[in-house]
Amino acid sequence: MPGKRGNNEGSIYPHKKNGKKVGYRGAYVVHNAEGVKRRYVSRKTREEVRRKLVKAMSDRDGGRVFVKDLTSVQLRWFYRDRLDHGLAPATVHKLHVVLHKALEAAVADGLIPRNPTADLKLPRITREEIDPLNQEESRRLLEAARGDRLEALYVLALNTGMRQGELLALKWENVDLDRGVLRVRRTITHEDKAYALGEPKTKKSRRTIRLTGGAAAALEVHLSRQLEEMERMGSLYQPGGLVFATTTGTIINPSNLRNRSFKPILKRAKLRPIRFHDLRHTCATLLLSKDINPKVVSEMLGHASVSITLDIYSHLLPDMQEKAAKALEEALS
Repeated sequence: MPGKRGNNEGSIYPHKKNGKKVGYRGAYVVHNAEGVKRRYVSRKTREEVRRKLVKAMSDRDGGRVFVKDLTSVQLRWFYRDRLDHGLAPATVHKLHVVLHKALEAAVADGLIPRNPTADLKLPRITREEIDPLNQEESRRLLEAARGDRLEALYVLALNTGMRQGELLALKWENVDLDRGVLRVRRTITHEDKAYALGEPKTKKSRRTIRLTGGAAAALEVHLSRQLEEMERMGSLYQPGGLVFATTTGTIINPSNLRNRSFKPILKRAKLRPIRFHDLRHTCATLLLSKDINPKVVSEMLGHASVSITLDIYSHLLPDMQEKAAKALEEALS
């Protein structure tokens, strides 16, 4: 009988066939997704088995056995679970890319025979439904926001195409009213049931945007109003340098912004219900409809590439090809 060891250290004993000793065998325990399993290694000598057993248990403790046992079925259920918990299909695709690369490396290192992500069918990514305002509707929204405590936020949203999180994380230190530019350096993140300042969405999201005259003027008025608020609140104000903050200086909750500010403004403007993110789409479509170079629009929005910009908006501007055809006709006639 093999001598047992504690703490799942494994055991070594003679290996017999037909009553004759042919070598030695080592056994150890593995805990994986399917429960507790006993694994074996065999060699001719006890020392060879001991070395093999030590390596096997080292691989186990380093997670290699868990990787080896990973199956396509488990990954399929993992992706399904992520979708059921609210992740978008595009986010699941990003998870898949990371897992695929990691498991490809495991295959290359000889840790697993094949990549279990290779044949997985991923959830379909559907085009985001966008509902931008037209030029006349945009003017109505700005008129309805006139005099509002957060008027400058809506002016910036339509004039810069900044994301909601980027606007709510904007600090005065990144705004240069004299030069008429602002720098996007942060966005808000949701951690431990609270909002905090974090890194922008992508590397290209860190960008400099030139302000329109109207946007700069709105920010100047907003700054004066904010300084008055700070004076009224006194020691209750928490100075964090945010351009758009609550009356006590803290981060504005996006849900509160939507329900207490944005929806009432849409109602006053007699506009249909849209998402705040559609203001970003509105900025982009207005620029493209005025024949602004898509590359410029892409950089202004902080897209990773101009192809993303064209993929999102070109179908909303059916006259773009017509304009292109006329331009070619004029150039070649």
